[in-house]
Amino acid sequence: MAKKKTAMDCVKLARDPKRPHLKDFIRLICSDFEELHGDRLVNDDRALIGGFATIDGVKALVLGHNKGETVEENMEANFGMANPDGYRKAMRLAKLAEKFHLPVVTFVDTPGAYPGREAEERGQAEAIAKSLEFFSRLATPVVVVVTGEGGSGGALAIAVGDRVLMMENAVYSVISPEGCAGILWRDGKKAPEAAEALKITAHDLKGLGAVDEIIKEPAGGAQKNHELAAANVKKAVLKALASLKEVPADELLEKRYAKLRALGNFY
Repeated sequence: MAKKKTAMDCVKLARDPKRPHLKDFIRLICSDFEELHGDRLVNDDRALIGGFATIDGVKALVLGHNKGETVEENMEANFGMANPDGYRKAMRLAKLAEKFHLPVVTFVDTPGAYPGREAEERGQAEAIAKSLEFFSRLATPVVVVVTGEGGSGGALAIAVGDRVLMMENAVYSVISPEGCAGILWRDGKKAPEAAEALKITAHDLKGLGAVDEIIKEPAGGAQKNHELAAANVKKAVLKALASLKEVPADELLEKRYAKLRALGNFY
């Protein structure tokens, strides 16, 4: 009998460096992609990239966390931990999508927003808060895909949408299991217990109503077959976009607001 997969098993799979990252999904899902750069205030944060693309004939803005693939790219992209400029760039690009009546597809994969001094000095908390408000009011369809780590406010900043999809072995949480174990028990070795208690897996979150659909992964995880994993993501994204295509903007915003207000309501 196969051993039941634990929450910590999912954490390890979500963090696997061989797992497909944003650029892999763009390459395998989009027939074209034109990247747009900069927040027009500070710089062009490589931890969060975006641009206009075509997904099976559907024009959309695609943006997401970029962890990088080589050591050099990892360093340049800060391992997917965005600075305030990254979130401001995301908002700038999403505003363009709204202007051109195009949907937005976001890919979430980050340990969290960058917690460094410079990020705080440039308004990290304000940028995340502004992004939450911004995406909650964006008058165009927004589809979110959690592909790897969905870490804290750094993930949530681009995860407010009409449909939230999550890959089978991804995780999504307010804090890492190690961070939670350190706070609760002063012992990082208790991370597996923290992972279970946090309810961070796709199946847990689907049960809680925080996720709309779970995207199946190849046997052994998405890292085993990038092409099949991307094909499954593409199918789920197109299905979500099709369901939102004809919804009027005011109805879309009303339903998105109701969806957000329902989170955390267990009665």
